[in-house]
Amino acid sequence: MITIRRSGERGHFDHGWLDTYHTFSFADYHDPRFMGFRALRVINEDRVAGGQGFGRHPHRDMEILTYVLSGELEHRDSLGHGAVIRPGEVQYMAAGTGVEHSESNPSKTDPVHLMQIWILPDRKGVPPRYEQRPFPSLSKTGELILLASPDGRDGSIRINQDALLLAATFRPAQQTKHALAEGRGAWLQVLRGRVKLNDQQLAASDGAAIQGETGFTIVADGAAEIMLFDLA
Repeated sequence: MITIRRSGERGHFDHGWLDTYHTFSFADYHDPRFMGFRALRVINEDRVAGGQGFGRHPHRDMEILTYVLSGELEHRDSLGHGAVIRPGEVQYMAAGTGVEHSESNPSKTDPVHLMQIWILPDRKGVPPRYEQRPFPSLSKTGELILLASPDGRDGSIRINQDALLLAATFRPAQQTKHALAEGRGAWLQVLRGRVKLNDQQLAASDGAAIQGETGFTIVADGAAEIMLFDLA
Protein backbone atom coordinates (compact mmCIF):
# COMPACT_ATOMS: atom_id res chain seq x y z
CA MET A 1 0.00 0.00 0.00
CA ILE A 2 1.25 3.48 -0.91
CA THR A 3 -0.10 6.54 0.90
CA ILE A 4 0.79 9.93 -0.59
CA ARG A 5 1.56 13.02 1.51
CA ARG A 6 1.38 15.97 -0.88
CA SER A 7 3.67 18.95 -0.46
CA GLY A 8 0.83 21.42 0.00
CA GLU A 9 -0.72 19.36 2.80
CA ARG A 10 2.28 19.83 5.10
CA GLY A 11 2.44 22.26 7.98
CA HIS A 12 3.90 25.59 6.87
CA PHE A 13 5.25 28.64 8.71
CA ASP A 14 6.99 31.67 7.23
CA HIS A 15 8.86 33.51 9.98
CA GLY A 16 10.63 35.86 7.59
CA TRP A 17 14.10 34.57 8.36
CA LEU A 18 12.86 30.95 8.21
CA ASP A 19 10.45 29.43 5.69
CA THR A 20 9.68 25.92 6.96
CA TYR A 21 7.49 22.98 5.98
CA HIS A 22 6.72 20.08 8.35
CA THR A 23 5.85 16.66 6.91
CA PHE A 24 4.95 15.45 10.41
CA SER A 25 3.66 17.23 13.51
CA PHE A 26 6.34 19.55 14.87
CA ALA A 27 6.44 22.54 17.23
CA ASP A 28 3.24 24.60 16.68
CA TYR A 29 2.02 22.32 13.88
CA HIS A 30 -0.07 19.38 15.11
CA ASP A 31 -1.92 16.83 13.00
CA PRO A 32 -2.83 13.57 14.78
CA ARG A 33 -2.85 11.78 11.40
CA PHE A 34 0.81 12.62 10.84
CA MET A 35 2.81 12.12 14.03
CA GLY A 36 5.63 10.33 12.24
CA PHE A 37 6.14 7.07 10.36
CA ARG A 38 7.53 4.16 12.36
CA ALA A 39 10.80 5.47 13.90
CA LEU A 40 10.86 8.46 11.52
CA ARG A 41 9.63 11.39 13.59
CA VAL A 42 10.50 14.62 11.71
CA ILE A 43 11.10 15.69 8.11
CA ASN A 44 11.40 19.47 8.00
CA GLU A 45 12.21 21.34 4.80
CA ASP A 46 13.81 24.64 5.83
CA ARG A 47 14.98 27.72 3.96
CA VAL A 48 17.04 30.03 6.18
CA ALA A 49 17.78 33.58 5.07
CA GLY A 50 21.34 34.89 4.84
CA GLY A 51 22.92 35.70 8.20
CA GLN A 52 20.09 34.03 10.15
CA GLY A 53 19.74 30.75 12.01
CA PHE A 54 18.60 28.69 14.97
CA GLY A 55 20.07 29.90 18.28
CA ARG A 56 21.60 27.55 20.80
CA HIS A 57 19.00 25.06 22.08
CA PRO A 58 18.98 21.61 23.73
CA HIS A 59 17.98 18.13 22.56
CA ARG A 60 17.82 14.72 24.25
CA ASP A 61 17.30 11.17 23.00
CA MET A 62 16.93 11.86 19.29
CA GLU A 63 18.88 10.90 16.17
CA ILE A 64 19.23 14.11 14.11
CA LEU A 65 20.43 14.22 10.50
CA THR A 66 20.88 17.27 8.28
CA TYR A 67 21.04 17.22 4.47
CA VAL A 68 21.81 20.48 2.64
CA LEU A 69 20.31 20.95 -0.82
CA SER A 70 21.83 24.36 -1.58
CA GLY A 71 23.87 26.94 0.29
CA GLU A 72 25.78 26.27 3.51
CA LEU A 73 24.87 25.67 7.15
CA GLU A 74 27.21 26.33 10.07
CA HIS A 75 26.98 24.04 13.12
CA ARG A 76 28.26 24.56 16.67
CA ASP A 77 27.52 22.41 19.73
CA SER A 78 28.28 21.91 23.42
CA LEU A 79 30.53 18.95 22.56
CA GLY A 80 32.99 21.39 21.00
CA HIS A 81 32.22 20.69 17.34
CA GLY A 82 32.08 23.44 14.77
CA ALA A 83 31.68 22.81 11.05
CA VAL A 84 30.05 24.04 7.86
CA ILE A 85 27.75 21.58 6.07
CA ARG A 86 27.51 21.73 2.27
CA PRO A 87 25.61 19.83 -0.45
CA GLY A 88 26.96 16.29 -0.81
CA GLU A 89 27.55 15.97 2.94
CA VAL A 90 25.46 14.57 5.80
CA GLN A 91 25.61 15.79 9.39
CA TYR A 92 24.60 13.47 12.23
CA MET A 93 24.09 14.14 15.90
CA ALA A 94 22.98 11.61 18.51
CA ALA A 95 21.48 13.87 21.19
CA GLY A 96 21.43 11.02 23.72
CA THR A 97 21.86 12.19 27.31
CA GLY A 98 21.78 15.80 26.17
CA VAL A 99 23.46 18.27 23.85
CA GLU A 100 23.05 21.94 22.97
CA HIS A 101 23.67 23.21 19.47
CA SER A 102 23.09 26.08 17.05
CA GLU A 103 22.74 26.18 13.27
CA SER A 104 23.18 29.32 11.19
CA ASN A 105 23.56 30.46 7.61
CA PRO A 106 27.12 31.83 7.28
CA SER A 107 26.29 33.69 4.06
CA LYS A 108 25.03 37.25 4.53
CA THR A 109 23.11 37.19 1.25
CA ASP A 110 22.32 33.67 0.02
CA PRO A 111 19.68 31.43 1.61
CA VAL A 112 20.39 27.85 2.65
CA HIS A 113 17.90 25.10 1.73
CA LEU A 114 18.07 22.00 3.91
CA MET A 115 16.26 18.92 5.15
CA GLN A 116 16.25 18.28 8.89
CA ILE A 117 15.44 14.71 9.91
CA TRP A 118 14.73 13.27 13.35
CA ILE A 119 14.64 9.54 14.01
CA LEU A 120 13.66 8.04 17.36
CA PRO A 121 16.59 6.08 18.85
CA ASP A 122 16.31 2.40 19.72
CA ARG A 123 17.32 3.20 23.31
CA LYS A 124 17.56 6.23 25.54
CA GLY A 125 20.54 7.64 27.40
CA VAL A 126 23.31 6.95 24.89
CA PRO A 127 26.38 9.22 24.97
CA PRO A 128 26.00 12.19 22.58
CA ARG A 129 27.88 11.78 19.32
CA TYR A 130 28.55 13.99 16.30
CA GLU A 131 29.65 13.07 12.80
CA GLN A 132 29.82 14.84 9.46
CA ARG A 133 30.73 12.98 6.31
CA PRO A 134 30.95 13.74 2.57
CA PHE A 135 29.35 11.30 0.13
CA PRO A 136 31.01 11.80 -3.29
CA SER A 137 29.00 8.85 -4.62
CA LEU A 138 25.87 11.04 -4.48
CA SER A 139 27.05 12.44 -7.82
CA LYS A 140 26.33 9.05 -9.43
CA THR A 141 22.90 9.26 -11.03
CA GLY A 142 20.26 6.56 -10.89
CA GLU A 143 21.78 4.77 -7.88
CA LEU A 144 20.53 4.67 -4.30
CA ILE A 145 23.40 5.66 -1.98
CA LEU A 146 23.34 4.48 1.64
CA LEU A 147 23.92 7.45 3.96
CA ALA A 148 23.05 6.05 7.40
CA SER A 149 22.48 2.59 8.87
CA PRO A 150 22.52 0.83 12.27
CA ASP A 151 25.88 -0.83 11.56
CA GLY A 152 27.69 1.74 9.44
CA ARG A 153 27.83 -0.59 6.45
CA ASP A 154 29.24 0.52 3.09
CA GLY A 155 30.76 3.69 4.53
CA SER A 156 27.46 5.00 5.92
CA ILE A 157 27.01 6.88 9.20
CA ARG A 158 26.14 4.58 12.10
CA ILE A 159 22.90 5.54 13.87
CA ASN A 160 21.09 4.16 16.92
CA GLN A 161 18.05 2.70 15.15
CA ASP A 162 17.18 -0.10 12.73
CA ALA A 163 16.72 2.38 9.90
CA LEU A 164 18.40 2.98 6.56
CA LEU A 165 18.66 6.44 5.00
CA LEU A 166 19.36 6.46 1.28
CA ALA A 167 19.42 9.18 -1.37
CA ALA A 168 19.66 9.30 -5.15
CA THR A 169 19.81 11.74 -8.03
CA PHE A 170 18.36 10.90 -11.44
CA ARG A 171 18.65 11.97 -15.04
CA PRO A 172 15.42 11.91 -17.07
CA ALA A 173 13.90 8.41 -17.39
CA GLN A 174 16.45 6.78 -15.07
CA GLN A 175 14.99 4.30 -12.62
CA THR A 176 15.89 2.24 -9.59
CA LYS A 177 14.27 -0.55 -7.61
CA HIS A 178 14.25 -1.12 -3.86
CA ALA A 179 13.31 -4.36 -2.11
CA LEU A 180 11.66 -4.35 1.32
CA ALA A 181 12.26 -7.17 3.78
CA GLU A 182 9.20 -8.70 5.44
CA GLY A 183 7.67 -6.39 8.05
CA ARG A 184 9.61 -3.32 6.96
CA GLY A 185 8.18 -0.10 5.57
CA ALA A 186 9.59 2.82 3.63
CA TRP A 187 9.09 6.56 3.37
CA LEU A 188 10.01 8.27 0.09
CA GLN A 189 10.60 12.04 0.08
CA VAL A 190 11.04 13.83 -3.25
CA LEU A 191 13.61 16.58 -2.85
CA ARG A 192 13.66 17.93 -6.41
CA GLY A 193 11.90 17.20 -9.67
CA ARG A 194 9.22 14.61 -10.36
CA VAL A 195 9.22 10.81 -10.08
CA LYS A 196 6.79 7.94 -10.52
CA LEU A 197 6.58 5.54 -7.57
CA ASN A 198 5.16 2.38 -9.12
CA ASP A 199 2.05 3.94 -10.73
CA GLN A 200 1.87 7.04 -8.48
CA GLN A 201 3.14 10.44 -9.66
CA LEU A 202 5.08 12.48 -7.09
CA ALA A 203 6.35 16.05 -7.41
CA ALA A 204 9.00 18.00 -5.49
CA SER A 205 8.43 17.92 -1.71
CA ASP A 206 5.78 15.18 -1.92
CA GLY A 207 6.22 12.19 0.35
CA ALA A 208 4.88 8.64 0.38
CA ALA A 209 4.50 5.90 3.00
CA ILE A 210 5.04 2.39 1.60
CA GLN A 211 3.83 -0.61 3.59
CA GLY A 212 2.88 -4.20 2.85
CA GLU A 213 4.99 -4.24 -0.32
CA THR A 214 7.94 -6.49 -1.17
CA GLY A 215 9.51 -3.72 -3.21
CA PHE A 216 8.88 -0.80 -5.53
CA THR A 217 10.25 1.04 -8.54
CA ILE A 218 11.14 4.73 -8.81
CA VAL A 219 11.30 6.28 -12.30
CA ALA A 220 12.44 9.88 -12.85
CA ASP A 221 10.30 12.22 -14.91
CA GLY A 222 13.11 14.64 -15.73
CA ALA A 223 16.04 15.43 -13.44
CA ALA A 224 15.17 14.54 -9.84
CA GLU A 225 16.54 13.92 -6.36
CA ILE A 226 14.97 11.74 -3.67
CA MET A 227 15.52 10.58 -0.11
CA LEU A 228 14.38 7.12 1.04
CA PHE A 229 13.94 5.71 4.55
CA ASP A 230 13.80 1.90 5.01
CA LEU A 231 12.39 1.28 8.51
CA ALA A 232 11.78 -1.67 10.83
